[in-house]
Amino acid sequence: MAKASSRGMLTWLGLAFAIVLLDQFTKTLIVGFYRLGEVTPVTSFFNIVRVHNPGAAFSFLANAGGWQRWLFTAIGLAVAVFIVWMLRSHAHQRLFAFSLACLLGGALGNVIDRLLRGYVVDMLDFHFRWLAPLFAGGHFPSFNVADTAITIGAIGLILDEFWRVRRSR
Repeated sequence: MAKASSRGMLTWLGLAFAIVLLDQFTKTLIVGFYRLGEVTPVTSFFNIVRVHNPGAAFSFLANAGGWQRWLFTAIGLAVAVFIVWMLRSHAHQRLFAFSLACLLGGALGNVIDRLLRGYVVDMLDFHFRWLAPLFAGGHFPSFNVADTAITIGAIGLILDEFWRVRRSR
């Protein structure tokens, strides 16, 4: 049983590692080929951009003076340690472990940016007119592969809990 459990955990850690690699690869491409603020329209609602975010989601605390870099790095590392601890005992629960792996990969991808650059590189820019009342010009805040993995992980955790509660009835 221990071998199956450790093999399962290695699968989820491998997924997290793949997310980190994809995230860092896309960020390296953006930093290598785009100047800060440069935009390439792809469709009528999607652009590739280069944006630097020294804050957290939705640029929370972006203008805080620099201390937020270390706060968000520490939070990301603490979350990573907690997720690995959780994976040790839940590797057999597929959706739960998949979700944790996505959260782990996304958290570490953004931690790497904060440590190496002092900010997170974002490049995906979706914009719709109906978002204009909420966001300038209808542009949803730019995000990256790590943010996408975190979102998928969060949705997975919600679904896992919803299905767990339904099964227990």
